[in-house]
Amino acid sequence: MSTTAPTLPNAESLDRVVVLLVDDQPMIGEAVRRICATQPSIEFHFCADSTKAVEAATRIEPTVILQDLVMPGIEGLDLVVLYRQNEATRLIPLIVLSSKEEATTKAEAFARGANDYLVKLPDPIEMLARIRYHSRGYRALLERNEAYRQLKSELDQAGDYVQSLLPPTLNAADVAVRGAFIPSAQLGGDFFGWNELADGNLALFLIDVCGHGVGPALLSVSVSNALHAGGYSPQEILSPARVMTLLNAAFPMSSHRGMYFTGWYGIYNRTTRMLTWAGAGHPPAMVARLNGDYVEFDSQGPPVGIVDGFEFTQSTAQLEAGDRFYLYSDGIVEIPRPDGTVWAHSDFQLFARSDALKAADPIARMLDFTRGLQGRSQFEDDVSIVEMIIAKS
Repeated sequence: MSTTAPTLPNAESLDRVVVLLVDDQPMIGEAVRRICATQPSIEFHFCADSTKAVEAATRIEPTVILQDLVMPGIEGLDLVVLYRQNEATRLIPLIVLSSKEEATTKAEAFARGANDYLVKLPDPIEMLARIRYHSRGYRALLERNEAYRQLKSELDQAGDYVQSLLPPTLNAADVAVRGAFIPSAQLGGDFFGWNELADGNLALFLIDVCGHGVGPALLSVSVSNALHAGGYSPQEILSPARVMTLLNAAFPMSSHRGMYFTGWYGIYNRTTRMLTWAGAGHPPAMVARLNGDYVEFDSQGPPVGIVDGFEFTQSTAQLEAGDRFYLYSDGIVEIPRPDGTVWAHSDFQLFARSDALKAADPIARMLDFTRGLQGRSQFEDDVSIVEMIIAKS
């Protein structure tokens, strides 16, 4: 069988109808040809050999196939199945032609993949109306598929672009930082990063723009650029509360097509091991300690862009030698399961405490488990995870 997909017609040929009649009776072929000949926009083809029907349909690329039910060689209903199994013909509308009006035969035809059923020969006006109806639907389907293909290509390119902007792993004697970014099929607005600043300070951040598509992805890149080179003073960039307040002023949802984002921004001082952070509607960061304790650092402010003039506050916590710190987006805490239920944030927190954070590679464990939970590798939302490990001594 051919694996060639049907080609999308150009704008000039969108109203063009291509009919392929598969029938072993030349008399029927001539009758249908004469009906189609009354319409200049209809191109007619005839195939009398059932064994060559799929090959003919693949070569001709009809917008409608009229398929006789009773034929020598390969029965019409079996041909319906073969059309549907062939990549080049699986979407083409099939109108079954039969000499009998039988409910069981109709049901079987539809069950095997037929789109319509006519008792031959029908009134010419009815036949032409049905041919045009199915042809228009097929043309529209090809257009939608092509639009989706182009959109998917753009999203893939945007995902690659976002991936290329993510920071390289940081491996130092006192601290190691790495991240994982898994874009969804639609691409969301996740972005994370870390910057080494003056006086032994390390900035960590993760943002998650609402929605999916190129727009949220580009907004997340804009926010990242603001954090990397936003013109903030040395004092401001070391104040998570001030950074969040400035971002809130710079990215109001009213100026960005209704988009807002959650975020977490922290400063870790590598000398004192003090962590200072501010959050904006984001899931809490979590820390696993050598003694088995589990700590969460909550995000207390609203999402960025929603409340004009909001002044964010910040919190501090003392990290310890051997601590493993994790920052993540909600793409990994809201997992739809095959049974229709949702694995929620509380489930993720329990899983993290009892399982993932005890694994040799917690990031790999989180990804493997949640993929298994949803029964597929593709996540519905972007998944971002940042890990910072404090040296044991």
